[in-house]
Amino acid sequence: MAATIDILFVDDHAIVREGYRALLGKQPGMRVIAEADSGAEAYRQFTLCNPDVVVTDITMAGSSGLELIARVRLRRADARILVFSMHQNPTFALQAIRAGALGYVSKSSPPEELLRAIREVHVGRHALSADMAQALALEKLGCEHKALESLTAREFEILRLLTDGRSTDAIAACLNLSPKTVCNCHYIIKRKLGVSSDIELMRLAIKLDVVDLLQGSANP
Repeated sequence: MAATIDILFVDDHAIVREGYRALLGKQPGMRVIAEADSGAEAYRQFTLCNPDVVVTDITMAGSSGLELIARVRLRRADARILVFSMHQNPTFALQAIRAGALGYVSKSSPPEELLRAIREVHVGRHALSADMAQALALEKLGCEHKALESLTAREFEILRLLTDGRSTDAIAACLNLSPKTVCNCHYIIKRKLGVSSDIELMRLAIKLDVVDLLQGSANP
């Protein structure tokens, strides 16, 4: 028989705690062993109850959920923490994960998303609700587009020729540059786009529509 997941549920709204305590109590293998309405009380309960998973909001009276995550992880490095928040801004999710949370679920998600995330976090896997996963993907894509826009006209042309399969010497001859200048630009392009290899550079160029996948594969 699978072990029961003991949960500490942290939210500063009593009605939210009551509703989700009832929901989680109906799930096989889950139980809420403690609740808290603030970061300070949550930390106290964590030290007393040693739960398997902490489910916490971000915004609370007094110290925030981010501070709670950091304190809990400092006390127990392997603590499993899941953020359950009304905030759908991907920045909140990124900050929570950087603080040490393993997952982030928005309160607008179906209850099944929360239950799945608790199970995933319990076994040490990262978990995001569908809306947060999409928001983070779009945020990442936006950052990549901004990085692409940071290229100079010459760098962009060299990138286009690189993804067309041209050699350094061929690009130098085409643009009336020295091979050394092309090599330097090649390095700068990879640094600006945050990639470390030509394979990653090609994948990113395809993703950002710099090169069409079929055209790229057709070139020698």
